[in-house]
Amino acid sequence: MPEIEIAGRTFAVDEEGFLQRPELWDDEVAKLFATTEGISDMTPEHWAVVHLIRDYYLEHGSAPMVRLLCQKTGLPLKTIFKLFPSGPAKGACKVAGLPKPEGCV
Repeated sequence: MPEIEIAGRTFAVDEEGFLQRPELWDDEVAKLFATTEGISDMTPEHWAVVHLIRDYYLEHGSAPMVRLLCQKTGLPLKTIFKLFPSGPAKGACKVAGLPKPEGCV
């Protein structure tokens, strides 16, 4: 299993950098993984997306559909892509400590 080192901490990840042990996730881990997505400062909007994705995953076992993500956060898809340039499925889920979503290219 590949590993990634960020700021002196080592994490088991898949080939694309998704955390393999979601139970290790916390806000500090999110900030570290955000840097791998080119995000240097987590804004309240970033946290709203990340926490919604994380909470949904813990309750349902999968990431929410993009439409639901937009509805629940009140953020248009365009804004979510500005926050997470690699997209809600890849970038936001990676920062939220989720495994790579099914069907994510």
